[in-house]
Amino acid sequence: MTEAESAFWQIAKSSGLGQKCRRQYIIGKYIADFFFRQSMIIVELDGGYHSTKEQQEEDRTRQNWLEQKGYKVLRFTNEQVLFDTDKTINEIKKHLNNN
Repeated sequence: MTEAESAFWQIAKSSGLGQKCRRQYIIGKYIADFFFRQSMIIVELDGGYHSTKEQQEEDRTRQNWLEQKGYKVLRFTNEQVLFDTDKTINEIKKHLNNN
């Protein structure tokens, strides 16, 4: 796990977000970083390589497929998780509570 994934997992695994969270969850041919089954919400934490054109295209294809299957995908950068943790967690909670 990256530093950001580890930090997020410490919050999520203790039910700090109010729902059970699974890590590295397989959905079809993809692996979700974090998955909240109750709300069908996937949280993806993106490192620097996600800024490349090729990776952005792959991420779009992946996200479109997941959304067509009924999942909601929330994306955050590693920096958001590490340096703006409260805002990131509050944003995720807002989506979890709306489902």
